Amino acid sequence: MKSPVTIESVNNAFLRNTASPSFFDGLENIKGVQMLTPSLGFKIINTRGFANTTNVRFTQLVDGVDNQAPHIGAPIGNAMGPSDLDIERVEIIPGSASALYGLNAINGLANFITKDPFTNTGITFQQKTGVNHIGDSNSDAALFTEYSLRVAEKLSNRFAFKVNGTFTKGNDWIANNRTDLNANANSGIGIVGGINNPAYDPVNGYGNESSNRRTLTLDGRRYVVVRTGYSEQDVTDYDIQNIKADLGLYYKLSPKTTISYTYRFADLNNVYQRANRFALKDYILQQHAVELKNDVFQMRAFVTTENTGKSYNLRSAAENLDRRFKSDNDWYADYTTAFNGALAVQGTSPSQALNQARAAADMGRLQPGTAVFNTALKELADINNWDVGAALRVKDKLVHGEAQADISKLLGGNFKENTGLNLLAGVDYQAYIIKPDGNYFINPAEGKTFETFSYGKTGGFVQAGKTIFDGLLKLSATLRVDKNDYFDVKYNPRFTAVVTPGTDQSIRMSYQSGSRFPSIFEAFSNVNSGGVRRVGGLKVMSNGVFENAYLRSSIDKFQAAVTTDFNNGVPLADAIKNQKDLLVKNYYSYLKPEHISSVELGYKGLFANRSLKVDADFYFNKYNNFIAQVEMNIPNTTDVNQIPTYLNDRSQQSRYRIYTNSQSVVYNYGASLGLSYLLGAHYTISTNLSYAKLSRTENNDGFEDGFNTPEWIGNITFGGEDVIKNLSFNVTYKRQSSFYWRSFLVNGNVEAYGTVDAQANYNFFKDKLNIKVGATNMFNKYYYSFLGGPSIGGLYYTTLTYRL
Repeated sequence: MKSPVTIESVNNAFLRNTASPSFFDGLENIKGVQMLTPSLGFKIINTRGFANTTNVRFTQLVDGVDNQAPHIGAPIGNAMGPSDLDIERVEIIPGSASALYGLNAINGLANFITKDPFTNTGITFQQKTGVNHIGDSNSDAALFTEYSLRVAEKLSNRFAFKVNGTFTKGNDWIANNRTDLNANANSGIGIVGGINNPAYDPVNGYGNESSNRRTLTLDGRRYVVVRTGYSEQDVTDYDIQNIKADLGLYYKLSPKTTISYTYRFADLNNVYQRANRFALKDYILQQHAVELKNDVFQMRAFVTTENTGKSYNLRSAAENLDRRFKSDNDWYADYTTAFNGALAVQGTSPSQALNQARAAADMGRLQPGTAVFNTALKELADINNWDVGAALRVKDKLVHGEAQADISKLLGGNFKENTGLNLLAGVDYQAYIIKPDGNYFINPAEGKTFETFSYGKTGGFVQAGKTIFDGLLKLSATLRVDKNDYFDVKYNPRFTAVVTPGTDQSIRMSYQSGSRFPSIFEAFSNVNSGGVRRVGGLKVMSNGVFENAYLRSSIDKFQAAVTTDFNNGVPLADAIKNQKDLLVKNYYSYLKPEHISSVELGYKGLFANRSLKVDADFYFNKYNNFIAQVEMNIPNTTDVNQIPTYLNDRSQQSRYRIYTNSQSVVYNYGASLGLSYLLGAHYTISTNLSYAKLSRTENNDGFEDGFNTPEWIGNITFGGEDVIKNLSFNVTYKRQSSFYWRSFLVNGNVEAYGTVDAQANYNFFKDKLNIKVGATNMFNKYYYSFLGGPSIGGLYYTTLTYRL
């Protein structure tokens, strides 16, 4: 009730009774939480906007330890998190939590608190069996299985341990959206989007993106043509086989002081989405953490190691499979020759000639499922250069140390009683240690391309709080200071006030400032993907690009206008001269830290003999130097007069995708309301509704600041515990509005959808055995949680949990 910021806290009972197959899946029913589903194997949670599948603005902790994948700078769902058997509760802070947690928690933070082996002992086994892909046109029905084991023992009053393990196997949701992303490429000559479009680029087809297109002059007209590419199903399998395990050792130095060691391990095999889709194969994450804590101080250190194993980029695999049998130059030459030959035959229409040209140019193309195709795909998946291969080979570490102390208690005596002050302070250090692979990362220092390098930060905070007016008002002030490599010191304050007119009501108010330093990928990436080089925005990585480039958004408009003029009879040289003013010189610059200023108001109240709970909040955020990407191309000439001619020819320019900062100030605001009512001794009905809105001046300059968040998300849940002896149930309806999705892979509208999840469970043998039968998306209406990702249908499951 007296928290100064919004905190959504759910206990083990809520997580156990959710209709979702796992506790993590059930988090989407919490007020203000948006969930994305890149894979059946993992999901991504976010709050308050700017969602994406690599959510670098949302921090995820397990018992206070960050469990991000280092090279991404964000967690891969719950891949290295706790199992259903070990989760005790989850606390989610929607909105900026930078003042205390620092790092990148400017959208929000989730902390997964696990069970204490001193108080929660024994052996527990859980087995889930399910089926999905029912009614799926892309797949037969498939089985889903998961086995989990937890062993925890208190060996003495001082020592306890726990071991957890989970093995998951199934068939992933399939991404096969065939919508044409380049439908208007040839509309000026009467060709609409679809399979007859020579520039056809389906959402989940790869090797036919913008960098694989050329504009060809055929029979006196200019056509945009793209290589054929492959569907996602051709270049990956959808088998999921994920393993995670952890070991915890706990020793009490005294009744209030505990030292602990935790080891976590994850081995992933499923599909993942960043700017492109990836097949994760033998992707290994490991983490070692030690902690010393009591009621006065806590100290924690951990190291996370990452090895991407045999993972590979699906887009690069597809485009290089095409190039395996024929180079781009040869393919386009054969296409042109075949078109002219077909058109020479009397009665052949241009549309027929285009189709015949593709068939001729594709003669001898590698066919999915054949031995030759499979061998080529395996070889490409092991070549660590995306110009000619597809391998993702990253090895890195994240090292972190922190300490926090209750200064009021350290000062001893009657300090707190005499002053009424609560004083808290903390420090932390974090560093990414990268072993360059030559493709994804390089060391920017001259002559040290393959030498290991680091990227780190140091920070700390002090906080003072006091309760006045006989407990009516609680005030606090926090100042955080952070220094990151390559950037100046950043100061971020937080001020809060909580008014509690009674034990059952509180009003909270806060202002806080937060900074997000660029992730390791945003800062240091060096990826050449299909001729488009994705480069980190630090000057040491992209020196010279910003000064000499033109915005790709303006180049696209320029090229389209030139093509239209040419097809209307204007000579090419004149068309280029007429439209050159459409070209816009790049005006972005090198990366700076992102900054947020946030104001929040909230209310909590208990009514009707504490049977009705009301929780509401409103927030307003202002972002400066918002970090995202811009595509920009450099003409391969220094002759100013030749620049428009070079920018009209894809082969005469170097293409870049650079991380940088928005020049606009970005605002977003929203509100949420949660209601929960106890109906007698056994039933609960609850509902929540969240609203989120982006406000900014649209520059139409190619800068990607995808808000990627529905305006409205809501759900309603009705459940009962022990409604008939040992029988419990839960039914949830969730609905979210349509929204615009913007990413490197695809832009467009995500349709609104609603789903019903339900479960019933029964306890046998004095609660030793629990059988749960449930379904998510029970009516099996397939939907997309975001564009580029899979289509998600119903999952029907049973869970058996046995406690010794």
